[in-house]
Amino acid sequence: MTPLEEAQWYTSSYTSNAAACVEVARTPSAVGVRDTKDRSGGTLVFDRSRWASFLRSIKGD
Repeated sequence: MTPLEEAQWYTSSYTSNAAACVEVARTPSAVGVRDTKDRSGGTLVFDRSRWASFLRSIKGD
């Protein structure tokens, strides 16, 4: 079992239609991202430090 299998998934707060967005799940060691429309289609998994770096880069910090 992967750490994300039991994680709580959250839908993007910027969506008005839950069928057209991404979901994110966080664990102490990883962050998963998947397509809401195709949850079984695969999950991108990042370690927490890379995810934080990605967020800083898109926020312009």
